[in-house]
Amino acid sequence: MAGIRKRRALPWAVLALWIAVVALAVPFAGKLGDVQRDNAVDYLPAGADSTQVARIQQQLPGGEATELVLVYHRDGGLTAADRAAVGRQVADIAAAHELTGTQAPPAVPSKDGTTLMVPLSSTEPGGDEAKRTALVEDVRERVAGGDGLSVDVGGPSALQTDMEEVFESIDGALMLATVLVVAVLLILTYRSPFLWLVPLVVVGVAAVATRALIYGLVQGFDLTVTSQSAGIMTVLVFGAGTDYALLIVARYREELRRVPQPYDAMRAALRGCGPAVLASSGTVAAGLLCLLAADLNSARGLGPVGAVGVVCALAAMLTLLPAVLVLLGRRVFWPLVPAYGSEPKQRRSLFAAMGSSAGRRPVAVLASGAVLLGALALGAFSLPGTLKQEDTFTSRPESVSAMRTLADAYPERSSQPISVVARTSDTQAVLDKARATNGVAAVEQGRSADGWTELSVFAEDAPETPGETETIKSLRKGLDGAYVGGLSAQQLDLDDTNARDRLVVVPLVLAAVLLILIALLRSLVAPLILVVAVVAVWGAAMGLGGLVFGPLFGFNGTDPGLPLLSFVFLVALGVDYGIFLMHRMREEALTGADPATAALTALRTTGGVIASAGIVLAATFAVLMNLPLVPLVEMGFVVAVGVLLDTFLVRTYLVTSASLLLGRGVWWPGALSKRGRAPHPEPERTSSPAGV
Repeated sequence: MAGIRKRRALPWAVLALWIAVVALAVPFAGKLGDVQRDNAVDYLPAGADSTQVARIQQQLPGGEATELVLVYHRDGGLTAADRAAVGRQVADIAAAHELTGTQAPPAVPSKDGTTLMVPLSSTEPGGDEAKRTALVEDVRERVAGGDGLSVDVGGPSALQTDMEEVFESIDGALMLATVLVVAVLLILTYRSPFLWLVPLVVVGVAAVATRALIYGLVQGFDLTVTSQSAGIMTVLVFGAGTDYALLIVARYREELRRVPQPYDAMRAALRGCGPAVLASSGTVAAGLLCLLAADLNSARGLGPVGAVGVVCALAAMLTLLPAVLVLLGRRVFWPLVPAYGSEPKQRRSLFAAMGSSAGRRPVAVLASGAVLLGALALGAFSLPGTLKQEDTFTSRPESVSAMRTLADAYPERSSQPISVVARTSDTQAVLDKARATNGVAAVEQGRSADGWTELSVFAEDAPETPGETETIKSLRKGLDGAYVGGLSAQQLDLDDTNARDRLVVVPLVLAAVLLILIALLRSLVAPLILVVAVVAVWGAAMGLGGLVFGPLFGFNGTDPGLPLLSFVFLVALGVDYGIFLMHRMREEALTGADPATAALTALRTTGGVIASAGIVLAATFAVLMNLPLVPLVEMGFVVAVGVLLDTFLVRTYLVTSASLLLGRGVWWPGALSKRGRAPHPEPERTSSPAGV
């Protein structure tokens, strides 16, 4: 009787606990968007010169200045009426806002007479993001063209405003698209009018809990959360959570045929797949936490945010999902109800056929797969160069149009200043050295406060060109005690820091994942196979990116953070499927199955789950490709393609072939590698496809 009461009470208690959690979490989950930060400092390297400049600028009077450039252009040449209209509009702006320096900034004509450039600077917003955005929008409303005269508002602050508008649209659009994609895939997977709702609702609960918990961490520990990290966190929660749900539901369905009571069947299912799910989430969380060693602020902030999401998804899938499934009973699987003692419909399994082909020619399959992955990886040499600020958007906003017009009309000088901050006592010396530096066209002195003075240096070369890069390097070498920053310097620092972070974070991720696999599989060989496989998949996915980013997508650059972040995601997430496969292979080996039988049975019984999970995870990351930011599109493509390669090529063919070739050696030096050992057998069970 006590056992019966426990079966009835425990699921209800778990459900009640989660209802209480959601009730507490909902008010705080909605506030996460209010504490997201998308300042330049939040995306820059912690120790870089450009970051120091951005921080000091925020301390100067009015905080970080709002820098704008009005760009008036007429193809046939500007008329006297155009110039008069420009004067009236600039005077109107100067009367409405507190501009830095002269209240009527002069217009700078281009040599060909087609363009007028009017630089504006204001500290009126006082560092307030909302006020800065309002100022940019007001300026855009006050300027007007027409009759062949075009006008665009550009400059660093306009670019940042356009980017923030995109970020604001990401959260809701990404959540909605992800939910729809997961819902459709679950319906197709389960072919049930009810079952698909259970994992979807549970992963939604996990997402709410994650957002509330991260909001608490922001308030308590000043955790930095950017719109980018919040968006990726959403994808991780839905992708990883749904993967865990697919594995648990598939194993639960299998146990329902062997065990009469749903409660006991769920216990057996969790005993069977629980270690694999725990290890899977552990590798993802550990890989993400390795990002804490990165110097890049945005990457370092993504680590704990993503890890919290994965842990919340794990907690919901190991507690709430089993409780709901047990309470609903077998009827939740209708119309394909797994009756106790029944046999699943026998049919030729796709994964059984794949296993048979790998079993007949394991050497040929392994060699062919390795050659294919290597050939795809060569495409990485075709990746476009570093992504410029103006190429960050998939469609051209007004600020980018202004930059393009300026680059064409003023080839003799840069319209984007290089920001230099120096000690006020050293200002004159720094000013003289800056003017004498090769590649510098002009230097203007700006604000001063708290012992710091800001200088605006204009290079002779266009922004983010090799010539301007050399000018920035020369300034940093020649201006002792001063910091050199600005948008172009930030891009230069991002390249250097991402290269450094790869050297630090990649070995940490590999070591963390390897240790978890060794602990789970009690082997050295099997974990090494899985790690080598996911690294090969990452290389192939990056190579495919190199083949399509420029020619097919029309991208002019590659986000410098793409190699590191895609490596972390593909290694940490990709090894999940290896864990599912190898853990089931180990289970079969412990029952006394020979190595070949264990490998093929594991593929047959987990192949459907791995395929479904891989498709869901790839589809959730592919949602990023619909967003208007090139870095997120590139990230979504590389991870989605890598997951599909890992699911349908590496796990099904290459890992299985390697396991068949190595035999018991795959478990070396564990006990299973010793020939002739008779492990303790488990009760015999029907090896039926757990395909979904």
